[in-house]
Amino acid sequence: MEYKDEVEKKYTLKLRELKKELPEFVGDFFGYIREITAVRTRVGYAYDLKLFFTYLVENCDIFKDIYIDKIDYSYMNKIKAKDLNKFLEYLTYYIKVDDTGAAVEWTNRERGKSRKLSAVRRLFNYLYKEGKIDANPGELVETPKIHDKEIVRLEPNEVVNLLDEVEKGDKLTERQKKWHEHTKIRDLAIITLLLGTGMRVSECVGININDVDFETNGVKIYRKGGKEATVYFGDEVADALDTYFDERENIIPAKGHEDALFLSLQKKRITDRAIQNLVKKYSRSVINLKKISPHKLRSTYGTSLYMETGDIYLVADVLGHANVDTTRRYYAQMQDSRRREAAKFVKLRED
Repeated sequence: MEYKDEVEKKYTLKLRELKKELPEFVGDFFGYIREITAVRTRVGYAYDLKLFFTYLVENCDIFKDIYIDKIDYSYMNKIKAKDLNKFLEYLTYYIKVDDTGAAVEWTNRERGKSRKLSAVRRLFNYLYKEGKIDANPGELVETPKIHDKEIVRLEPNEVVNLLDEVEKGDKLTERQKKWHEHTKIRDLAIITLLLGTGMRVSECVGININDVDFETNGVKIYRKGGKEATVYFGDEVADALDTYFDERENIIPAKGHEDALFLSLQKKRITDRAIQNLVKKYSRSVINLKKISPHKLRSTYGTSLYMETGDIYLVADVLGHANVDTTRRYYAQMQDSRRREAAKFVKLRED
């Protein structure tokens, strides 16, 4: 089974579990958007809607003494815009019991609130369009204004320091150094690939051995939504991958993971979390004042590509952005950087 099919199956099963905890009409909603959304997106919606309905039964009088799965259209008709605004306020800080029974504090900034509101608003749009409710309160609620964070990227010297640390492991702890001997070739291939292509962690995780073509220096990946694409890499990435391929040939993978390119120490397909942790491990000791994640490596590639080409559409295409407006953040930041540099060229007084 292809990795993308395994992921699809996993999220499909998860969605089925979550639907059991939600009102019956939410299942109809998911069926309605099935052809225009990825199953991973629908799972995200399910979590957000579960939080919304939990809030309603715990905080709104009209939902008192009713179980979430028993909520019907008559209850949805009673929800007003003010209830949605109160929900957004609730999202700022709340306490939720996790699977172990422990109370966990949660907070949401504008981006998190906006995402959850999007799920709720999409459900109300569906109910109103289908004639199940008399009015659409979601239309009357303002989306939280999102303040874009400055894009964090690595400077050229920081890229060098990071790759040197992956190769040598000089600044790792003694315990980390022992494991480093077993993983450094794999880790260098992963980090070099992320820096040299700008691919997402999920795309890297899904690569199979046969997806890499050294004749064209290309690798097949699956973008968000399962769309297949080929990204191309330079000689430095090719060298790191080639070295890892020599090592990979001598590894006997766990059953079911024979096709996976990057393997964990348990000889299973490496996970998103494992890559996030290894990037953090190596960057923490050599890069000051920046918290580096795989997404920051992607940002490094995106900004570098824009600086070299000035072609925002090329950057959008290579990074797999569905909307070029996402890519404009790189453009805006580079323009701001140029303006700062311009200030150095004007002398008010001669030295």
